[in-house]
Amino acid sequence: MKTLVSALFFGALFSGYSQNYTSYPTGSSTDLDTVGQGGICLMGGASEDDNAMIWFLERANQGDILVLRTSGSDGYNDYMFNQLGVTLNSVETIVCNNANASNDTYLLDKIKDAEAIWFAGGDQWNYISYWRDTPVDSLINWGIQNKGLVVGGTSAGMAIQGDYYFSAENGTVTSATALANPYNSSVTVDNTPFIVHPILANTITDTHYDDPDRKGRHTTFLARMMTDDNVFFAQGIACDEYTAVCIDENGIAKVFGGYPTYDDNAYFLRTNCGNMDTNPFPENCSDGSPLDWNRQESALQVYKIQGTSDANNHFNLNDWTDASGGEWQRWWVDNGTLNEGPSSQIDCGANLTEQLASFTVYPNPASHLIQLEALEFEQARIFKMNGQLVLSSNQKLIDISSIESGMYLLQIKAQNEGKIVKLIVE
Repeated sequence: MKTLVSALFFGALFSGYSQNYTSYPTGSSTDLDTVGQGGICLMGGASEDDNAMIWFLERANQGDILVLRTSGSDGYNDYMFNQLGVTLNSVETIVCNNANASNDTYLLDKIKDAEAIWFAGGDQWNYISYWRDTPVDSLINWGIQNKGLVVGGTSAGMAIQGDYYFSAENGTVTSATALANPYNSSVTVDNTPFIVHPILANTITDTHYDDPDRKGRHTTFLARMMTDDNVFFAQGIACDEYTAVCIDENGIAKVFGGYPTYDDNAYFLRTNCGNMDTNPFPENCSDGSPLDWNRQESALQVYKIQGTSDANNHFNLNDWTDASGGEWQRWWVDNGTLNEGPSSQIDCGANLTEQLASFTVYPNPASHLIQLEALEFEQARIFKMNGQLVLSSNQKLIDISSIESGMYLLQIKAQNEGKIVKLIVE
């Protein structure tokens, strides 16, 4: 067995006592007690983008990098530790061979000590079935919330990081199959809590967007989110191969890639907010039938950004409107066929009528209680501008005293029809 050599120490390959995992350490064997800057790095697959990886490593503040995977070996160690010019205390890869590794003290201690965690590619169902609802995901989420842990991943490692995710429990699925039947057994869309990034609420990622084409299946995932869980603000982030989306602690996403030499793109998909005061839901998303989601040929609002070496283009995940360096598109599906067309930026706030027939809310602005004046409704929900649900009620008098001040969207739903107004909380 080959011994790993680092600039600081000879780290012997270490295997769990029952071969539940294998560890490959490089660098210092002593933990560096520092705090990361937080953030998320999402890579679309194929080889890594060096500039995006440097962004990821620098946010560890010279600390300890942990690579988690369920297959392969130590391919990241030398690349991260020696080849990118970023000073690090250590890089350690731990390959989990089965779910039993999730309770091993050595692995859990390494997660607690890490300033950055990277998920490699592979089979995302292994990642989910091994680590979900175990001390592994609990500690990772603790690190995200409490110690500035930066988290990244490529291919399967990107696929697991949304609030919703394609689990691949029954294998992969093509766009053609998903569009032909959104409830095909391979279309496994899951939102059981796993890796929790608040900025990715109601968001599902997809990878390898250009090889093969996955736009159709990604659109189907969003349709399923809306149909199954009544998610008004279904959102998606996708990357071509060799492309990366890096999201800082403020929710600003930058896109790395090789454009203009290569056609490297990232995509930000969202239910078209211009349809919110009517009905944004798919016309037909049912088992055994092709997906229909037209909505005046504008079911989805999409922003396409070309990835560059300096990541000078951005997308703001706080409002899903502010963006630069890309182009707006609209996508829709007719009888299982995905269509694309040009569009322009939609100011969701400007398109939402504050006084709708049979529906008013007062006071507005408000700080404690709001009163809804409506005929009959099933549910009222208050969302942040990024789509995150903060409160749900079926009462006409609603206590909002627990909500932080700011701009929100208040939606009422009756018989699958929705009405939305802006709500200002003081």
